[in-house]
Amino acid sequence: MSEDAGGLPVRGPQDRPVGQLVSDATEQITRLVRDEMRLAATELQHKGKRLGVGAGLVGGAGVVAFYGGAALVAALILGLATQLVAWLAALIVGVAVLGVAGALALVGKKQVQRAGPLVPEEASASVKADINTIKEGMHR
Repeated sequence: MSEDAGGLPVRGPQDRPVGQLVSDATEQITRLVRDEMRLAATELQHKGKRLGVGAGLVGGAGVVAFYGGAALVAALILGLATQLVAWLAALIVGVAVLGVAGALALVGKKQVQRAGPLVPEEASASVKADINTIKEGMHR
């Protein structure tokens, strides 16, 4: 046993009582679980934000598609009520609006897919690594 600056003996882990070792292990495991829960919550927050952006874009695509449908209805009305030129113009506008809606829907879908499953993958991998480390430590 060595002594610290105050002249008191310094105890190594092998000199500590089993009760103290169990108490320390319990405290460390508790801290580890809390840290892993915090990591999982943070990871889910980031994924939730990405999912929200994608859902908003898909909703925007729905609104634009509605206006595209309205333009197509206007094209039908104009086609029945006036000359062919006005009808063709309204039809072209309606198709263009629906094209924009399709593009927004594809961008929104990609955002939702980028969010991935709502599983905290990093936290899960970290917990598995912690469990393996604890198992290895118990076999020593």
